[in-house]
Amino acid sequence: MQIFSFSPFGYEGSLVTVEVDLRRGIPAVDIVGLADGAVKESRERMRSAIRNSGFEFPLERVLISLSPADLRKEGAGFDLAVALGVLSAAESNRKSETEIISENVLVMGELELSGKVRSVRGVHAAVSTARAGGILYCIVPKANADEAREVDGVKVFAAENLEDAFAAIHDLKVFTSRKGLNGKDNVPDGFVMVDDVLFAKADECFDFSLVKNQASLTRALQIAACGGHNVLAFGPPGCGKTLCMQRFGELLPALTVEESYPVTRIHSLSGILSKGDSLIRRAPFRMPHQTASIEGICGGGINCRPGEISLAHNGVLFLDEACEFRTSVLQMLRVPLESKSITLSRAGRSTTYPANFQLLMATNPCPCGNYGSRSKICLCSARSIEMYWNKFSGPLLDRIDIRVKVESREDSDGETENSHNNFSLSTEELRKKIAVGRKKMLVRQGVKNASLRPDEILKYCILEKEADAFLKKQIEIYDFSPRAVSSILKTSRTISDMDNLTFINIDAVKEAVDFRKTSGM
Repeated sequence: MQIFSFSPFGYEGSLVTVEVDLRRGIPAVDIVGLADGAVKESRERMRSAIRNSGFEFPLERVLISLSPADLRKEGAGFDLAVALGVLSAAESNRKSETEIISENVLVMGELELSGKVRSVRGVHAAVSTARAGGILYCIVPKANADEAREVDGVKVFAAENLEDAFAAIHDLKVFTSRKGLNGKDNVPDGFVMVDDVLFAKADECFDFSLVKNQASLTRALQIAACGGHNVLAFGPPGCGKTLCMQRFGELLPALTVEESYPVTRIHSLSGILSKGDSLIRRAPFRMPHQTASIEGICGGGINCRPGEISLAHNGVLFLDEACEFRTSVLQMLRVPLESKSITLSRAGRSTTYPANFQLLMATNPCPCGNYGSRSKICLCSARSIEMYWNKFSGPLLDRIDIRVKVESREDSDGETENSHNNFSLSTEELRKKIAVGRKKMLVRQGVKNASLRPDEILKYCILEKEADAFLKKQIEIYDFSPRAVSSILKTSRTISDMDNLTFINIDAVKEAVDFRKTSGM
């Protein structure tokens, strides 16, 4: 039997071979292989855990090797692997009649002095990496067992203490795999099917029917949820931007099993998987504070931990009061929005995290928030308003498909901006059209409309004759850039999909152009 553990670094991480040699000499424990302080301290935790679990600690000189030797090992996740390595080596030296399994085993867990096994971060990532390396048996803390069993084809033993873990390496029968993988035709607990599209059960406290006088923004969010488009909402303080956009997660379809694996891996590496979580099926919704640094948003640190854009992978990154974020943070978003990934480099090593996120931003029209209001006076100078909006920059705004001017109740005077602005739909009603559109686009092209490449736009975004003439006229009037035209085509394709139309009609193009225009910004 060969014992392996896992060293988390970036998105990939590395398997670590744990080898133990017992030799003559003054009793001592030596650990080699670029171990950090937490790993070296495992000598004392492991020694006490072995004795307190009823085993005899070997009186020989113990050499523990963690390879590859040039890879830095950090954290307390090696404790259990080292302890099992020592016990196995001691048993081999005694030539015990007890037979240890011959299979390679991944072992992770932190030891208490009593011998109990504590949970550690990165278990799902570790088991996924082990499975890719051909290791099919894993011993993990009981608290991490559910996330470990989500990896298909792996058998897991949930260890509560060192004694149980040592017994497990003598009996393959105690390793179990997950039963009943949630397939496409099954509905997991806490989810419902809407027109053959899976959604999380709606939260009544966050129902869109509670949002008043914001039908235009609600419509924009419905389109964005269906097609994966980025959204910018701007308006005076208290008009309901944040209230409405915080409900956006209620409109998003659940993640497929394939989409869930990288999301679960990233959350496992970051150590934020809640107890009892296994496979994350609900799309992430991340809302960082305005004081967030570049490292906090894009990721970094010694071990290249994931940032907010990676934690929002296959989900949403919502920047409330976006103009209050640092300019450098906002500009950093431009490349990941295009590449759907981010590469981090630290100390001669690099890692690439997926970062396929949907960007939502809400902001005031000026520092005081009253610019453009008919009922309040704006006290900001033209220069301060210009500097305020310059934080976004043209290239970043060009990547925003949908822009919505949100008015306060005092300014709207009960008037409606568009034909769709005179009603308030519930979350359940909004989901019906989202399901129709999402299913249609995935059957047609396999990806959301916002992710269409230029060649795919030409292939799938086919306009009716009247719609084509109208769009050409709007391009001349507003001088839309090629990126803006592509954005309009993708948004209008989503609107048409929600109406179950084969071709894009003029009404869809009109609505897409209205959401793209920057008047009032």
